[in-house]
Amino acid sequence: MKTAVVILNWNGVEMLRRFLPSVLACSKGEDTEVCVVDNGSTDNSCELVKWEFPEVRLIRLPENYGFADGYNKAFERVEAEYVVLLNSDVEVAPGWLSRMTDYMDAHPEVAACQPKLLSFREKNRFEYAGAAGGFIDYYGYPFCRGRIFGSVEEDRGQYDEVIPVFWATGAALLIRLQAYREVGGLDGRFFAHMEEIDLCWRLRSRGYGIVCLPFSKVYHVGAATLKKENPRKTFLNFRNNLLMLYKNLPAHELRPVMRLRWCLDYIAAAVFFLKADFQNARAVVSARQEYCRMRPLFEENRRENLRRTVQTDIPERFRFSILWQAMVCGRRLFSDLKR
Repeated sequence: MKTAVVILNWNGVEMLRRFLPSVLACSKGEDTEVCVVDNGSTDNSCELVKWEFPEVRLIRLPENYGFADGYNKAFERVEAEYVVLLNSDVEVAPGWLSRMTDYMDAHPEVAACQPKLLSFREKNRFEYAGAAGGFIDYYGYPFCRGRIFGSVEEDRGQYDEVIPVFWATGAALLIRLQAYREVGGLDGRFFAHMEEIDLCWRLRSRGYGIVCLPFSKVYHVGAATLKKENPRKTFLNFRNNLLMLYKNLPAHELRPVMRLRWCLDYIAAAVFFLKADFQNARAVVSARQEYCRMRPLFEENRRENLRRTVQTDIPERFRFSILWQAMVCGRRLFSDLKR
């Protein structure tokens, strides 16, 4: 099998009913398999796939392992050259898959790629979760070509160039299965959020390329599982971002970066508090406490990552603060950022 398109599902029967037809229609081929991996759903997702989409391979997991370990367990049962992590709330366009696999066939140095991610609701606008490719700043804050924090740009073709990126969105991520396994896959301890950025950091530090291919398009609903600024999402984003930094930062950067992040995180908690958003303020503080508790569990991972690093200075990790650029200097467009 050349390509397996793997959709992780948890209680998403309506999403499957709405979006699976486009995946099947636009991903046809004898060398392509579409799989739905059910993460212990309690709705009738499995019955829907079984009776309405019999051509889809259904893999049933006994419980909800989260995004990260859900895919890890799925890929233990899948054999293909390329695997695609595809959210259940994504509508794909014709040619989306073949255009990515053709590019990957011609560029063996590239381990992973993403299509242009557009909004399902406003199809001329980028979607928050990945837009036209992801980057991070010096302090670990992620942003995208086409999305800086909450500012999401209209797609006018301004980012149609194929470029290297730091991370590719987990909403629609095509990756060589061999490379995925080589670097250890997604970190299941993250459960959800930031896990694809952590995976891509390991790929980049070990010399693999990651690109965005804007000539392939998909349309993402977004926030279908946890809504924006949900306290649980806030907790996972802050905690996992800190764990990712600890796992991957070069030795000489770890202490200064984490010192400033301590300050920035408590400023974020204070901002939530001043807005009377006490749940999210508490989530940030709890995330830092949980990071301190979990950090010893990642010491061996950090040692291994540093040992296997062949590229410390990754160009797509910008050497500035995106908070300063966006919040202080008012640069809310990717094209306006000052390197």
